[in-house]
Amino acid sequence: MSTRTLPHDKYIEAVCEALDKAGPEVKDGRTDDCETRGTYCYLNAVIELDMLTVGLQDEWPHGLLLIWEWHTGREAEFGEPERGPVWQFAELQEDGSNVYPTDLPVYGYASPAAVAEAARKVISREIEPGSYFNSGQWRGWTGGIIGDSWEHAGELEAACAAWDTKE
Repeated sequence: MSTRTLPHDKYIEAVCEALDKAGPEVKDGRTDDCETRGTYCYLNAVIELDMLTVGLQDEWPHGLLLIWEWHTGREAEFGEPERGPVWQFAELQEDGSNVYPTDLPVYGYASPAAVAEAARKVISREIEPGSYFNSGQWRGWTGGIIGDSWEHAGELEAACAAWDTKE
């Protein structure tokens, strides 16, 4: 995690715990605040899953990332996302880069169990890279939104909004 306290630290810790219990285990999990054109315009977390722990290193030779971002919406006019959270995934490549992230079919403040379930569906290739939400439906995924929102979603949303006013 980050060296300083960020609003989403506890949420990402809870997601990492759920992933560790459900498998695969978390190889690395970190939170940060990031900038695009301005200063610290979004919060993010990157979770790298350890495919060795579930024997899937052949299917996912370089690994899988889960990405959570919370955007302020200040830069939406420049093509950045609207205000709020989103979960995505991306397959790692041999050179350490990753393919373009794909949205996960979970709520932005999804319960940790929902994120773990969505990750299992990505790992089994039920949800493929390139699946995306468009015009009210998922392309490439017909199962709808997975799971529910985190029980502390309201608190997390308030903490992210408070962080935004300080930045």
